[in-house]
Amino acid sequence: MNRFKFASIAVGCGGLAACLYVAARLGTPGALVLVYMTQLPLFVAGLWLGAGAAAIAGLTGALVLLTSGDLVGAGIFVGLNALPVALLVSRALLARRAADATLSWYPPGLLAAWLTGLALAGMAVAVLVFGGAGGLEAALDAAIGAAFDRFTQVPPVDRDETVAMLAMIAPGMIAASWMATAIVNAALAQGMLARFGANWRPSPDLAGLALPLWLPAALGLGAAATLAGGAARFVGINVMLALLVPFCLAGLAVLHAAARRLPQPALALGGFYTIAALFGWPFLAVAVLGLLESWLGLRRRLAPPRNQVRN
Repeated sequence: MNRFKFASIAVGCGGLAACLYVAARLGTPGALVLVYMTQLPLFVAGLWLGAGAAAIAGLTGALVLLTSGDLVGAGIFVGLNALPVALLVSRALLARRAADATLSWYPPGLLAAWLTGLALAGMAVAVLVFGGAGGLEAALDAAIGAAFDRFTQVPPVDRDETVAMLAMIAPGMIAASWMATAIVNAALAQGMLARFGANWRPSPDLAGLALPLWLPAALGLGAAATLAGGAARFVGINVMLALLVPFCLAGLAVLHAAARRLPQPALALGGFYTIAALFGWPFLAVAVLGLLESWLGLRRRLAPPRNQVRN
């Protein structure tokens, strides 16, 4: 591919990402779906043409927002979309050539760890910006309280308790939502590219996902912090909420490995994902399964023999 075509695709993806990002200004419920898809063109550019294309796409999107006079929006776009996507793509496209000339691609478990690290770093930045965990919680309490009063004509008796609870868990929930959005967009981009044979690397095998040891350790530290109370409790709760996402992925790896023992693995997994999407709580159960996997190695025990593995 010549440089002009390379640059044109990257710039076009960046412009599309900027358009999706500003869809929130439409003020309609459907516009929120478009905002959640902001990272999709960036991942398409990167997983198709490389990390350089992802960086160009992200820079283009930021410049489009700057030219429209949205300085704050451009900064948020870079922090939440452009930089994380470029970093994740650069990791995903790493590969080592073995002695038999086969390529060993960057493991999906380490990609999940990088994504989690970015989310935790984002929460740490928010704590620093607001002058500590207490400052962040107070700011969230005020913002959520104002929104609660605006959209609720008759506040309930336990209004203050409800607002305080939402402020307590908001950073972790936002981080988990951001991670889930990134995973969905990356999977959609990889799936589309693979469909047309334009993917740079093979699609990762979810059944082979194994989390690094620092994630269970971080979960343990978060749980211990909740016992201390005060600001430590606030930090610990939100760290644990954010870590639900990687452990959910680890649990899904167990399910995918176990499903390969069944006559129709795709049918079984499709049924599970349908039920989980409808009710939500199965993903929490899967996160618990992922935590057990990190201790007990369930995925390796449930995986079928190599000669029985089904695609």
